Amino acid sequence: MAIRLGNNCQNCENLKADKVCKVHGVEVSGNYTCDQFEMKAALKDDRNCTTCLRYEREDCANPQHAAPGMMCASWAPNRVSA
Repeated sequence: MAIRLGNNCQNCENLKADKVCKVHGVEVSGNYTCDQFEMKAALKDDRNCTTCLRYEREDCANPQHAAPGMMCASWAPNRVSA
């Protein structure tokens, strides 16, 4: 089974930071989609130690090796946005 991005509000360029649709003027979530859906032009894929929630914290899986640009299997996003 393939993994795909959903045609939902979280992947739509009309979603504002406050989770309000620019087209319809209502608060929405990832459970919604509409006929005016427009896929975001680019999705951010910046996964490395500096974007990890655990970077320079006690719960870092690899504190001796963690450095900007590196990646590990325990990466967790430090900020999530739509």
